[in-house]
Amino acid sequence: MKHKNFLYHLIACLVVFVWGGTFVNSKVLILHGMTPEEIFMVRFLIAYIAIWTVSPHRLWADNWHDEGRMLLLGITGGSLYFVSENWAVSISYVNNVSFIVCTAPLITTLLAIAFLKDVKATPSLILGSLLALAGVAIVIFNGHFVLKLNPVGDLLALNAAFCWAIYSLLMKNVTGRYGAVFITRKVFFYGLVTMIPFFAVHPWQFPLSGFLHPVIAGNLIFLGFIASFLCFFLWSWVNKKIGALKASNYIYLNPITTVVVSAIVLSEPMTTLAFIGSAMILAGVYLANK
Repeated sequence: MKHKNFLYHLIACLVVFVWGGTFVNSKVLILHGMTPEEIFMVRFLIAYIAIWTVSPHRLWADNWHDEGRMLLLGITGGSLYFVSENWAVSISYVNNVSFIVCTAPLITTLLAIAFLKDVKATPSLILGSLLALAGVAIVIFNGHFVLKLNPVGDLLALNAAFCWAIYSLLMKNVTGRYGAVFITRKVFFYGLVTMIPFFAVHPWQFPLSGFLHPVIAGNLIFLGFIASFLCFFLWSWVNKKIGALKASNYIYLNPITTVVVSAIVLSEPMTTLAFIGSAMILAGVYLANK
């Protein structure tokens, strides 16, 4: 049993490490002319096609109430989350947005304590969450502790953090009654459907011929197949095994991968503070999940 429990936590770490690197993939695609909305649409379409080959038969949840929950999962973990985050980056400072979005585990914990009777705040959970949050701040700001506020952008980033917190708690509600593959497929479906109205405001502009470019194709396949199809499925499965609160705390690990991948791919330097912050994040996640 201990070996299985360790495996669940290890998979959660690996999933979050992959997600932490997707910032660089998205940045490369944006530099090649794709908009955040277009990137989201293509990556979720790839993921939906991939998961449909695995689970093509069952279409609906047991009742309309649960189907409504699946719709909310697709919005909070898909379309609204990604649109809020990407729009925030486009009009605000990346450091601000990254730090605010990484407060999602802390918001998840606070919402769970407030609204779920079976969740209690423990000293290790509170201390670990705060330690990890401080580590995130150090990694993101990377020695430049000058907070320049942009109210609209920061509110959008906070909205993204709340979306992921709600997504995590909704997952807690449905993972005991539905399989991970079915839940993940519904998230992709409703994420795609609820994304369509955004193109009425920002029409598709990227030329289809651009998908033949190896850099574009390679990054989109990674985002769609690995970061979305595989990682969302594993995340749903891990939520079922270790619970939403423990799983959500691993989101604090995101900046570690972002800093490392940025240093390798984008030649952005790793500083001493980045290493210190990473160590604080690891220690905080350990305490919170201990």
